[in-house]
Amino acid sequence: QVQLVESGGGSVQAGGSLTLSCAASGIPYSRSCMGWFRQAPGKEREGVATISSGGGSTYYADSVKGRFTISKDNAKNTLYLQMDSLKPEDTAMYYCAAAVSPYCYIYLSSLTGQHFNYWGQGTQVTVSS
Repeated sequence: QVQLVESGGGSVQAGGSLTLSCAASGIPYSRSCMGWFRQAPGKEREGVATISSGGGSTYYADSVKGRFTISKDNAKNTLYLQMDSLKPEDTAMYYCAAAVSPYCYIYLSSLTGQHFNYWGQGTQVTVSS
């Protein structure tokens, strides 16, 4: 049974920091590409950051570059998103996703979720000004 469980969301003031975690099970995590996506009410889903299976390649949306950091701990089957200098426009539901494929790295830079097989239920991030 595949499970992706996000945690770490909450409310924070603008300029603050938050760390999201995603605990994965039921997948070959060390061989899976991972990503964080977000969706605000009335808006399209947006790719935030992606990472290759080994963690060697990362990609970020322009809107979060320099502020967010994605990382992958293959020993703990856990994905992280360190968010610094948060802005009100970062407010959204954040989703963890996994792409289980030996070729998943090919699509990571597009920051789209179309090739991701599994998704978590999301964790809410609210940034107040």
